[in-house]
Amino acid sequence: MKKSVLFLLMLMAGTFSFAQSKRELVRERVDDVLRKNYEKGNFDTLYMTRPDSKLTLKLRGNVSGYYISGKNTVDGNYFRTKLNTDARATVSAAATYYGVTAGVALNPARLAGKNKDLELNLNFYGNRFGLEANYQNSETLSGDIHHNDGTFHLYRGDLKMALVTVTGYYAFNYRHFSYPAAFTQSYIQKRSAGSWLVGFTCQGGRIKSTEDAPAIVSDTRLSMFSFAIGGGYGYNLVAGKWLFHASAQPCLIVISDNDTKLNGVKRDEDTHFPEAIVNNRAAIVYNINKKYFVGSNFLFNTTLWGDVDEYTRQTKWRARAFVGIRL
Repeated sequence: MKKSVLFLLMLMAGTFSFAQSKRELVRERVDDVLRKNYEKGNFDTLYMTRPDSKLTLKLRGNVSGYYISGKNTVDGNYFRTKLNTDARATVSAAATYYGVTAGVALNPARLAGKNKDLELNLNFYGNRFGLEANYQNSETLSGDIHHNDGTFHLYRGDLKMALVTVTGYYAFNYRHFSYPAAFTQSYIQKRSAGSWLVGFTCQGGRIKSTEDAPAIVSDTRLSMFSFAIGGGYGYNLVAGKWLFHASAQPCLIVISDNDTKLNGVKRDEDTHFPEAIVNNRAAIVYNINKKYFVGSNFLFNTTLWGDVDEYTRQTKWRARAFVGIRL
């Protein structure tokens, strides 16, 4: 009996050791694939390099918002609108392992029940090409509407807004100019460099009144969709331990489908050439040493529809400050 128990314990120990060895082998294999992918790349090492670490941890503070203004005439009624959402503040932590990032964000105002706005971001920044995707759902859009000779105020909860923005870029001088150095710190820019850019922006959304809205805008909705292509320029300025980034990517709207419904009456919005979506980015990074860094970055997506007499302008923005450590 004792021999049987001893044999069973030895078998269990061997099985556990085998399973542990197999997991370790898989982990080492994944680690090797990530490392090789992380280290390879077609870039000039005189201008940029990878950090001498495999793990980067960052603590980030984020503030974002949305603003829309317009001047329109509907069935002889004059409207001038200025609306904006509450600024949304979050605290997030992110871990990057050989270029693969995962993070979690915390919205104190949402946890306290003061702000139920939702925002999701998915960003990929590469030296050659990159993608930014943002979804915002808000019930805090408020502001003033001037109607004919009067003015009335829309309060939080009178309107609901949902907006999706997807932006992509291609950098021609990707061997010398690095977007990731400014926005993810997965590269380090060693010398100043710039690049011409081409890309696209796709944006769609809807703003509609709720049951709490005043009668003058009851059953009101603005639907919008735009697809734009264009180009621009970006530059990374290296000054000692400092990196300064600025880029602009104006895109001309080539497909547009916007309509307005006011008090149940729908009207398709005319297209006025040229209409555009302008993507602006800026960043500052200070590398304290090889291990620690701090910085901030800014994103602005501005859409311009209409002409001088009748127009709609909207801006989606985000500001971020961060501190990081490389391990």
